[in-house]
Amino acid sequence: MSDAQTPQNQDRTLEQALTNKIIDDYFEHSESWLRAILRMCIFSLAHLDGKPVFVVECPNQAVAKRLSRKTYPFRGIVYYLTDYLDGHDRTLFCYREVKSGKWHCYDSSTQSWKTLSNLQTPTASTDSQ
Repeated sequence: MSDAQTPQNQDRTLEQALTNKIIDDYFEHSESWLRAILRMCIFSLAHLDGKPVFVVECPNQAVAKRLSRKTYPFRGIVYYLTDYLDGHDRTLFCYREVKSGKWHCYDSSTQSWKTLSNLQTPTASTDSQ
């Protein structure tokens, strides 16, 4: 996720500004609780298995699990951002475990949780929760 893409991992001002812009534009008619919880997250695009995936980096497990139960508002956002129109609207809702440094992600395409060492590796290990 951000490790490989961000030279200064502590300074994510631009990513947060872009995330806020997407929330303001794309989620303006969503429930206020959803907009508030999304402002704690960072949005990014990654590629897994050669296909784009919309990534929601959550601050903790509770936020990731809550968003994983509300995937409908995220359908189509990959199209909105990339014009990728082959029927894939895959979203990962992820949080990073502090001790291990691994990412735990809910994958909307399989409706299951996976453990990924990083999102740049398409052959990441999987762990159902």
